[in-house]
Amino acid sequence: MVHWQPYIRRLERKPKAAKKIHAAPPIVLSLGFLLLIIVGMFLLKLPVATHSPLSWLDSLFTATSAVTVTGLVVADTGTDFTLFGQVVIAILIQLGGLGLMTFAVATLIALGGKIGFFQQTVAKEAFNQTDTSTLISTAKAVIFFAVVVEAIGITILTVYWSSEMGWISSLWHAFFYTISAFNNAGFALSADSLMHYVSDPIVNITITALFITGGLGFSVWLEIWQKRRWKKLSPYSRLMLTGTLVLNVGALLAIYFIEFDNPATLGALNTGDKWLAAWFQAVTPRTAGFNTLDIASLEDASTALTLLLMFIGGGSLSTASGIKVVTFFVLLLATYSFLRRDNDVASFGRTIPTETVRKALALAIVYIGVTWLGIFLLLLTEHGQFLDVVFETVSALGTVGLSRGLTANLTEAGKIIVIILMFIGRLGPLTLAYFLASPRVRTLRFPSSRFAIG
Repeated sequence: MVHWQPYIRRLERKPKAAKKIHAAPPIVLSLGFLLLIIVGMFLLKLPVATHSPLSWLDSLFTATSAVTVTGLVVADTGTDFTLFGQVVIAILIQLGGLGLMTFAVATLIALGGKIGFFQQTVAKEAFNQTDTSTLISTAKAVIFFAVVVEAIGITILTVYWSSEMGWISSLWHAFFYTISAFNNAGFALSADSLMHYVSDPIVNITITALFITGGLGFSVWLEIWQKRRWKKLSPYSRLMLTGTLVLNVGALLAIYFIEFDNPATLGALNTGDKWLAAWFQAVTPRTAGFNTLDIASLEDASTALTLLLMFIGGGSLSTASGIKVVTFFVLLLATYSFLRRDNDVASFGRTIPTETVRKALALAIVYIGVTWLGIFLLLLTEHGQFLDVVFETVSALGTVGLSRGLTANLTEAGKIIVIILMFIGRLGPLTLAYFLASPRVRTLRFPSSRFAIG
């Protein structure tokens, strides 16, 4: 007699669980961006992508600049790349700008799949969210928001440029510039960026509206749409909106009066065009990367202001980089509170948690440290002027894309350094710190002691 029970028990046994992935979320996101860059490099290296052969390093540089939505270029996008190559760059910009996890979550939703705990953790890291329950709705809203805004931008620019270029050419230019502007990339199909349109109100207003919208942060726009009243907005959104207004208006006034008589920038324009050009130059350093004025011809004071704006960047959960606007103002508020001997740091009637202040401080310190290291290394490899090297470093780390002319003359070592800076800038210095220091819980606390500061 055959005893089937042992065989039945074997069949009823649960299959061995797959090995769990223990990698930290920032590592997964980094690997995702790295994979996209490598794929982009191979696509741009194809003969069909360029009119003349492009080196592997230049292909890697271009792919990294596109995925990190920087805009620094070693090959002219409009003349060196074919239509296929330009399409590849546009796709890399879109994927890199909105974030890989946005598309990954949206794809899972479209396929009817469920998002596991590990995937949720990775997505929360990408979205800078703390509530898992809002991830799916956030991903849907991000995609919908991007499609609507980009469709509006493409329509406006296509209609406006149709008389100048024809419908087919205007549609392609409108598509490329809208993708590049909304994602704060700064890639242009002309070697002089948008300098040809310095006095064109339609192009100036449309492009700046696109990159300000993309750089403000999706969470802020979602909250504006849902609550629609200033008093109902969260302190974060109110600080982000107020900070953006202060920075933009302050930069506009400063650049207008600094460059007013500069014949190489605003000096040759009439009053209306001066304000338009000053406006564009005031908002573009917030990681947009386009320019209507010659960056190398700016007064040193305007260059110093541009460096500060590139350092600050845009908003969280946005297409912009930098230390972020709220981080900058949290540090200012913390400093103000300390000077007033206040126990708490407050904003719009709410106390900012100490952990948030510490995170902002850590982010700024790491960012400054990486900036200094980038400047030091580029000074060793390049023979440009000090200001040009500083500008290039801050622009690369802030994924801005503005340059004083150093990019085209970078050595191979310099290109590698800038590639690393762009990659670090897109992922965030705090993510880099996550790699280097694993969290630990102290079981032993040391007695406190006073240290002399200042």
